[in-house]
Amino acid sequence: MPKHGKKFRAALEKVDLEKQYGAEDALTLIKEVAYANFDETVEVHARTGIDPRQAEQAVRTTVTLPNGTGKVVRVLVFAAGEGERVALDAGADYAGSDDIVQQINGGWLEFDAAIAMADQMGKVGGLGKILGRKGLMPNPKSGTVVRTADELPNVIRELKGGRVEFRNDRTGNIHSVIGKKSFTVEQLKENLYAFVDSLNRAKPSGIKGIYLQSLSVSTAMGPGLALDVASTSSEAEAAGA
Repeated sequence: MPKHGKKFRAALEKVDLEKQYGAEDALTLIKEVAYANFDETVEVHARTGIDPRQAEQAVRTTVTLPNGTGKVVRVLVFAAGEGERVALDAGADYAGSDDIVQQINGGWLEFDAAIAMADQMGKVGGLGKILGRKGLMPNPKSGTVVRTADELPNVIRELKGGRVEFRNDRTGNIHSVIGKKSFTVEQLKENLYAFVDSLNRAKPSGIKGIYLQSLSVSTAMGPGLALDVASTSSEAEAAGA
């Protein structure tokens, strides 16, 4: 068992580890017990009943958090010519083609999200080992590969405004950011509901048994609080209707 410091143990004493909290109560409490002297990220963790060995049961989707993530997102666009111009005009932090590929091969990774024009994927594909490990590889399923320059402004705006991608790990668990400690409880709740609604909508058709088995929220440094899955899911569905 890892040893925790005094501040973590003090925070843990205020948490009922046997309880499944409602969303508002849980988010209120994690803000109260947060002890780090910086604006911690607030995270949600989900355990699913998928079989991660089965490709058809994989969960991978995106959600646009209504209140953003609280993080400045640096967007890179792989594009040339008109696409490059449109990307920069739309607010991309970086845009280019061969020059950007060369920089990344040289170790440069000073961006948080990447978009590619479809005609650039032949070049971007060679960066798979580098970008894939960092979760930065453009992918049609996540909407980060576009065919026309006209599509770029909307995707850039969404990425900068709070769109996040999530997928299951090799144990079938899913993790995502839903904001910062400085967010209000209402802002965190709206983001949480958006995540849960998107996760439930992404349920694979072939899964057997219970899909969403547990949910918890925490700050980056604080203890996790278990959520009542049924009530959180129904409230998320109502909020997203």
